[in-house]
Amino acid sequence: MTGSPGTSDRNLVLAIDNGTQSVRALLVDLQGKLLLKSRVPIEPYFAAAPGLAEQRPEVFWEALCQATRALLEMMRQSGDPALMLARIAGAALTTQRSTVINLDKNAQPLRPAIVWLDQRRAEGMPPLGGAWGLIFRLAGMSRTVAYLQAEAEANWIARNQPEIWRKTDKYVYLSGYLTHRLTGRLIDSVGCQVGYMPFDYKNLRWARRWDWKWQVLEIEPRMLVELAPPAAPLGEITAQAAEQTGLPAGLPLIAAASDKACEVIGAGCLQPEIGCLSYGTTATINTTHRRYIEIIPLIPPYPAAVPGAYSLEAQIYRGFWMVSWFKQQFGHPELRLSEEQGEEPEALFEQLVRQVPPGSDGLVLQPYWSPGIKVPGPEARGAVIGFSDAHTRAHLYRAILEGLAYALREGADRTAQRSGVPVRELRIAGGGSQSDTAMQITADIFGLPTSRAHTYEASGLGAAIDAAVGLGLHPSFETAVEQMTHPGQAFIPDPAAHAVYDELFQRVYLSMYERLRPLYDQLYQITHRA
Repeated sequence: MTGSPGTSDRNLVLAIDNGTQSVRALLVDLQGKLLLKSRVPIEPYFAAAPGLAEQRPEVFWEALCQATRALLEMMRQSGDPALMLARIAGAALTTQRSTVINLDKNAQPLRPAIVWLDQRRAEGMPPLGGAWGLIFRLAGMSRTVAYLQAEAEANWIARNQPEIWRKTDKYVYLSGYLTHRLTGRLIDSVGCQVGYMPFDYKNLRWARRWDWKWQVLEIEPRMLVELAPPAAPLGEITAQAAEQTGLPAGLPLIAAASDKACEVIGAGCLQPEIGCLSYGTTATINTTHRRYIEIIPLIPPYPAAVPGAYSLEAQIYRGFWMVSWFKQQFGHPELRLSEEQGEEPEALFEQLVRQVPPGSDGLVLQPYWSPGIKVPGPEARGAVIGFSDAHTRAHLYRAILEGLAYALREGADRTAQRSGVPVRELRIAGGGSQSDTAMQITADIFGLPTSRAHTYEASGLGAAIDAAVGLGLHPSFETAVEQMTHPGQAFIPDPAAHAVYDELFQRVYLSMYERLRPLYDQLYQITHRA
């Protein structure tokens, strides 16, 4: 085959996915098939002090460049005419959420990025006053506002590094930083606005000047960049970026969304009755809606990877991190045995959890290992009840998997109550979805048919869907999702197991928070004294 393909032959899209552990470059066709993939591991963060999580912005950019150049080298070595560089119609970028970067007037980073895992807090912020303060006090939401103020990275920087804050010209998410490196434009996708910024989640734009968010954040309007909706053009690859990434100069970059939002459509969850569970470091359940709905008062839905839509999310901050925590703290026999036998440790942990019946013989876990605003309140703590002398490590491990599914089912039920649309089917993505036992436990606890996303790279596929629609390669998101996503292995609920789980969920789990809340309040007050 000679010559350059015509426009109709530009039927491939490039998705760049900057996650917490790695940067991946993916080549995807219009049927959602992952043709090629390169992965560059990154150090998630460094910690200058306990609780801090930072990384040099250049680390993300250098990994992106390595990933794209490696992918293009794979294309060249394939010798396949269908994988010609000229067939790539455009690219899209998705990144980890809530990682923020301060840029100076030359768009150069002023300090390391604060990664989403960072736990610093801007303590002692003055309470919201005026009419907004009165409104929130009457609504009983003052603690939530104070929590948001303390969690905002901008407030911490302004208070603790005022010289950096004075020099800050633009304050951006990682997605905005990488978009600028690729296109030379200070612009970002609406779908990437997840974090502590003065963003109007209902109208999907920066907040108006009268909005209360400006009163609790140190951010100024001049610090914000231009926004574009998902599937809209962000710019083109510059000559400088082309030299560093290997991508052709002039290649269109199409707006996608955050990794979680992209994962939702990449798993095929475009309709509100299909729930997308993400079994990653943070565990979430998301549903896509066209109507703005707050599952928890004052906590907005996030922008979806579809323009004008919302991703209703219930979140367990520490999620499948708890599985890693268990393995580090209690999994030494399996880890040692895996080294001795040359077997993957995951298989041994699967055997461990299968030793225990559904319901863990009455051991029930509430997975609020870290506070957050997506759980019932910032004072919530983790709890395990029902211990007896019959319980073992295996019971605790299974109780973790069950507790995560209970919490996400509670989020699904709350979403259904608020939206009037019950979840009827589940798709699961993320690292935890690779466990057959976790999949079956989820199906049994929800009592719903459950399937894996057809590709492990669901967030990258979602970004590719945005690119395909934005470039006109598919006429609509409905068509793109139908053509590019396919359910993977299915897990059908076991009626007997579901009956046990449903009774434990209704009669025990749902009562735990309210029964323990007075104690959580006492713990919060004691440990948060000035």
